Amino acid sequence: MIAHKIPGFGALRLEHLVLDYNGTLALDGRLLRGVRPRLRRLAPVLALHVVTADTFGGARRALKGLPCKLVVLDAADQTRAKSVYVRRLGAAGTACIGNGRNDRGMLRAARLGIAVLGEEGSAAAALAAADLVAPSISVALDLFLSPLRLTATLRA
Repeated sequence: MIAHKIPGFGALRLEHLVLDYNGTLALDGRLLRGVRPRLRRLAPVLALHVVTADTFGGARRALKGLPCKLVVLDAADQTRAKSVYVRRLGAAGTACIGNGRNDRGMLRAARLGIAVLGEEGSAAAALAAADLVAPSISVALDLFLSPLRLTATLRA
């Protein structure tokens, strides 16, 4: 668990990190450089979940050996499915990272929603739903490894 107080934002007591795959952890279906070691470092403190429609069909192979739960969603109504997944985990104890329009529901539902601007870009709806925007997945994951960075950005 990550427990951290942010003045004006409130207390974070995070148990879960839900991640989108394509456009967030991966580009064109391939895991981005630097993701694998960061996920390994985060796994002892957060339960990691990857939720995806797996557009390119390689998520299971790319994530093999990593300490995360992979959930492949049906292509229909992913926005709702991702949001429901977060609520079932317990939204108050969950952070999410995504970039797509279909991530907006989970970013809004989670206690902490982070949109990433990767090479694929980020949907305006994801940016609007997020509490914070990061320039890359590496920077976003590093926020959990150095939580004072969250304070610097989110304090009021």
